[in-house]
Amino acid sequence: MSRQKSHTLLISQTDSEPSKALLKEIQDMLQFILRRLGLVIPTFIGITLLTFAFVHMIPGDPVMIMAGERGLSPERHAYLMAELGLDQPLWKQYLHYINGIFHGDLGISLKSRIAVWDEFFPRFKATMELAICAMIFAISVGIPVGVLAAVKRGSIFDHTAIGLSLTGYSMPIFWWGIMLIMLVSVQLDLTPVSGRVSDSVFLDDSYPLTGFMLIDTLIWGDEGNFIDAVEHLILPSIVLGTIPLAVIVRMTRSSMLEVLGEDYIRTARAKGVSRARVILIHALRNAMLPVVTVIGLQVGVMLAGAILTETIFSWPGLGRWLIEGLQRRDYPVVQGGVLLVATLIIFVNLVVDLLYGIVNPRIRHKK
Repeated sequence: MSRQKSHTLLISQTDSEPSKALLKEIQDMLQFILRRLGLVIPTFIGITLLTFAFVHMIPGDPVMIMAGERGLSPERHAYLMAELGLDQPLWKQYLHYINGIFHGDLGISLKSRIAVWDEFFPRFKATMELAICAMIFAISVGIPVGVLAAVKRGSIFDHTAIGLSLTGYSMPIFWWGIMLIMLVSVQLDLTPVSGRVSDSVFLDDSYPLTGFMLIDTLIWGDEGNFIDAVEHLILPSIVLGTIPLAVIVRMTRSSMLEVLGEDYIRTARAKGVSRARVILIHALRNAMLPVVTVIGLQVGVMLAGAILTETIFSWPGLGRWLIEGLQRRDYPVVQGGVLLVATLIIFVNLVVDLLYGIVNPRIRHKK
């Protein structure tokens, strides 16, 4: 009888061990998530403070800039300053700004008198279309080049890939964009110089269904406008994707070299597994984890690079919108736009961190 009880107790202890391990994993994951979320609030507050301080430190009177050469009488100027709330102390303006954020109100553009939300989303779609195409370009070129550079380590191809990736990473975006325009658009006349579509393209109010030009032209079966939109995307996508491309090449190469030196790779080769299978199945699959993480972190680089890229190519996206808002001292546009872009970057980085913590337990166990 006692032997049967001890046997039953042993089974129950054995069954409880996986449950305890699972519970421990869940607790670790929750702590990891809370640590990451705990960083979001101070980051958010810091962004609002820095953006508010920055735009108000720039010299220039937004009311006088809006008036232009016509100018304003002192009475009219004082009236507009009071109407726009710019006559209040800065601390009151900041509190009003924060209060609006918590109520979902980012303000109204000083120039267009349109809500910042309504101005943001059409331009956000234009920027996202450009960023997605740039990322597709960076991934489709960067990963194969990085893999080949690792496989052919020490070769001319490897040295060339490293050199070009360093050049691409350090090259000023503005200069790179101008050079491509001069060569490809002006000298060779292969692509349009600027814009999202040609001036001859007519789009009525019912045309944009999604706000993404490539998708809308495909939905409407408009082959001519689709090709026109693709041609306008080529150069901006290359310019915006150059830095992520350089990062992906170097990360893929270093990750592949690390994996190719592992024991299980040598074992697979010793067993006669084909070289292509070792590289593409065994090595590349395990080398992709840090590469995917880096790709996720390049979203911030993309959105920062979009400011210059969209200015160079007159692309009607967030970057150009923010620059124009900054030039005319449109405080709500700059503050709201920067906050929304920063929120997007924080969200993407948070998702990448959480996914990386799920697939790599060592990360979430770090304090």
